[in-house]
Amino acid sequence: MTNETPAPVTVIGLGLMGQALAGAFLKAGHPTTVWNRTTSKAGQLVADGALLAPTVGDALTAGPLTIVCVTDYQAMYELLGSGEVELDGTMLINLTSGDSAQARAAARWAEQRGARYLDGAIMAVPTGVGTADAVILHSGPQPDFEAHKPTLDALGTVTYLGADHGLASLYDVAGLAMMWSILNAWLQGTAMLKTAGVDAATYAPFARQIAAGVAEWLPGHAEEIDSGSFQAEVASLETHARSMEHLIKESEALGVNAELPKLIKAMADRSIAAGHGGEEYSVLIEEFRKPREN
Repeated sequence: MTNETPAPVTVIGLGLMGQALAGAFLKAGHPTTVWNRTTSKAGQLVADGALLAPTVGDALTAGPLTIVCVTDYQAMYELLGSGEVELDGTMLINLTSGDSAQARAAARWAEQRGARYLDGAIMAVPTGVGTADAVILHSGPQPDFEAHKPTLDALGTVTYLGADHGLASLYDVAGLAMMWSILNAWLQGTAMLKTAGVDAATYAPFARQIAAGVAEWLPGHAEEIDSGSFQAEVASLETHARSMEHLIKESEALGVNAELPKLIKAMADRSIAAGHGGEEYSVLIEEFRKPREN
């Protein structure tokens, strides 16, 4: 049991995600100040107990921590880069979507103005914010993260990734790569089974079982990649390539789009041509590391 009073927090940017962030802080008992260009978006939050700051500068000085969640990094610069805004001594956590280069540049920009800065990424939809299912990634100086973690815990499962400010963005897009790859693979299989009268709901449990099983392989493949040793113990890349060809031919015979399996097979063929056909599937990491040649 603790008698600590929840720390004040400011949220700048009240799109759907910003509103969800502010709402989660309010629900957890944190005195919450909000600011948005369109003040009407603060209406429900103010009704729920938030304080609407008249200016961005007032919002920044309302408490020890400011969360920024705006359209893009340029919007953050425009809002906080004005000569009327004082950043010296402020603690900024930017949860605006962007890439790793933007995150690192923003950290330098903030630090040059005397602010402490963490970059972050939200792996959740707005309705999930405030629950354990919402994963909120952070990167930057660990002492700053640890100092404000009790406040950030109101948002969901908060995770610290490392001192490199770009890590949160990198993990974000790496997670998106996983998401789309899984969904696209399921759509490929669903399209094929639909030709036999099997509906998506019937196929989904089987697909989920396959996805979970493949996920169990990841730690072993990770060891192979990190060690640079790809000795085939389960199935060689050549064996996988033969199965890929079967998938392509079956898709085409059914009148189903085969672009996705053809793309994967093209990468496997390049790796085999480079002499890696007898190695484990994870050797394909070498193809993923290469930029595509035009």
